[in-house]
Amino acid sequence: MNYDLPTSIEIDGAEHPIRTDFRAALDIMEALQDPELDDNEKILAALDIFYLEDLETLPDLQTAVAALYWFLDGGQDRGNDKAGPRLVDWEHDWERIIAPVNRVLGFDARTVRPDADGAGLHWWTFLAAYMEIGGDCLLSQVVQIREKIKRGKRLDKSEREWYRRNRSMVDLPTNYTDAEKEIERQWTKG
Repeated sequence: MNYDLPTSIEIDGAEHPIRTDFRAALDIMEALQDPELDDNEKILAALDIFYLEDLETLPDLQTAVAALYWFLDGGQDRGNDKAGPRLVDWEHDWERIIAPVNRVLGFDARTVRPDADGAGLHWWTFLAAYMEIGGDCLLSQVVQIREKIKRGKRLDKSEREWYRRNRSMVDLPTNYTDAEKEIERQWTKG
C-alpha cells in the first residue's frame, strides 16, 4: 500500500516535480479535449501543465505521458479496461461536481490555493472526494439519466419529464473548433 500523495514522478531513476493541485488536473483534461489542438499539441499542452520543469529535461516523453495518465487516474493502473460511455464533462458539470465534493471534504475545495510549485488540494484527495459522491445529489441524477440514454435504456415517466425540463444540464456539449463555430454562425445567421 502506498499512503503518500505523489509530488513528483520518477522517470529513468530521476524525480521530476509535478503540479498536484486539482485545478492543474482539470486544466490538463481541458487541454486534452481542446478541439483547436491536434493530438500532439494536446499531449504537449498537458505535459507542460503537469511537469514543473521544461519538457526538454524529461528523458522519455512516452514514460512522461504514461505517468501523467497514471496520475490523472488516481494511481490506478487501468490496463486494458474498456472505457464506458462518457458520463461526466468536468467543465460542463463543474457546478454540479463542486457542491457534493465540498460536502464530502467538509470544506470548500476552491478556498485551498495552490502555492508557487502547484501544490494545493492534491488531485488524488479531490478525486477521492469525487468518487464518494452519493446518490442523493443533482450530479448523481444527471449522470444516471445520461447513462440510461447512452446505453439505450428507457427513462421512466418522471425521468423523461425531468430530462425534458433539464436537457441543457444533461446533454453533454460538443466541442467545436472556432472554424466550425464560424460555419454554424454563417449558416444560422446568428
